[in-house]
Amino acid sequence: MRVFICMMFATALAGSAQAQLRMPVAPLPPLPIQKLTQTVGQTGADSLDQLSDVRHALIARLIRANPRTVARDPRGNPIVRDELLALSPSTQAIEAAQANGFKVAREHIAPDLDIHLVVLQVPPSTNISKALRQLRAADPAGSYDFNHIYTGVGRVSTAASNATPAPPAPQGIGAGPSDQPPPRIGLIDAGIDSSHPVFHEALIHPWGCGGRAFASAHGTAVASLLVGQSARFHGVLDRAELFAADVYCDAPTGGAVDALAAAFAWLAEQRIAVINVSLVGPDNAALAQIVRALTSRGYVLVAAVGNDGPAAPPLYPASYPHVVGVTAVDAHRRVLMEAARGNQVMFAAPGADMAAADVGAKYSPIRGTSFAAPIVAALLAQSVRTPDVGQSDAAIESLAKSAIDLGPPGRDLTYGYGLVGADYRSDSGLPGR
Repeated sequence: MRVFICMMFATALAGSAQAQLRMPVAPLPPLPIQKLTQTVGQTGADSLDQLSDVRHALIARLIRANPRTVARDPRGNPIVRDELLALSPSTQAIEAAQANGFKVAREHIAPDLDIHLVVLQVPPSTNISKALRQLRAADPAGSYDFNHIYTGVGRVSTAASNATPAPPAPQGIGAGPSDQPPPRIGLIDAGIDSSHPVFHEALIHPWGCGGRAFASAHGTAVASLLVGQSARFHGVLDRAELFAADVYCDAPTGGAVDALAAAFAWLAEQRIAVINVSLVGPDNAALAQIVRALTSRGYVLVAAVGNDGPAAPPLYPASYPHVVGVTAVDAHRRVLMEAARGNQVMFAAPGADMAAADVGAKYSPIRGTSFAAPIVAALLAQSVRTPDVGQSDAAIESLAKSAIDLGPPGRDLTYGYGLVGADYRSDSGLPGR
């Protein structure tokens, strides 16, 4: 079973990530999947390096497939070609940029967060890194950065897409008190297959893509873990309202910072206190400021820590201060070998050896920190009903006290405060069970 799961991880990860990155199918560079094992202690450093290499190979494929719209920053991260971001720039700064050949491509205003994000188009035939240095030199007090693209951090396996989830979790765990309105929770991800049976009784408020629907395996799986309910499957939250923002819209530049900014602005306008973000990417000046604006106002951001391996650099937004970073464990409560480690890890939750809803009324095996994060987000949404710093801090503290300590006593860099949401593992019907 261990060998099967690890082989699935190395080979099927490419398939799920393609759905997130919107690129044509092409073979990945060969990976030494025979070396991959279930636990870090049994895995060589060379094999762990391959975890990050998989995502980097997918990013390279995205750029090759979309050379006119996607490029790299100097560190190799994907960016929207010829676009730079200016966060809350002065009128004088924008006028100076326009005088130097920059054009305003789009603007996103979030009055609830005091955020004004301007997307600038770089002058023709100008190197984007040079253009960024030019903007920063002309306005040292301003905040400028690339329009980075963020990607999902988990896979939905198509190898066993008819897998049947386990019997429903114990009733009442996910339901709020009957005399209170249902919880509301936010999701920033790819599109959801809202026709799936698990969503028949769900109240979903979609946003993005000009009102068009682009169902994805990743978004559908994450949403089902939040609010999915049927005779065969139970997510964490009963009777909840889901405010779901699709920031991909089946576009090669999906998941860009300006799309995330617009989604956060919409959720803040709706006063959605808990927001799940199962996406990862590099540190970005604009995103950091938006996250700071949200958390300082009492919003709870729950984010997956990423699957680049224990020695990988921190990924964002999970690594920003006050964001609830979530890692994943398997059926034996062992951290996934691909999960990131570090101070950003606050909680662990089930994220492998389990099933979730898939596009086309199916249930499929899932694996990754992407699928642990929504469990934590849903647990917090039960008690955080409105954005409030005191209420949010108290909810996180209460959840930490309830966590099962899996590592060294107290909070650690692998499991954070420990495991929560263990009752929501859905593992029957998986291959080999």
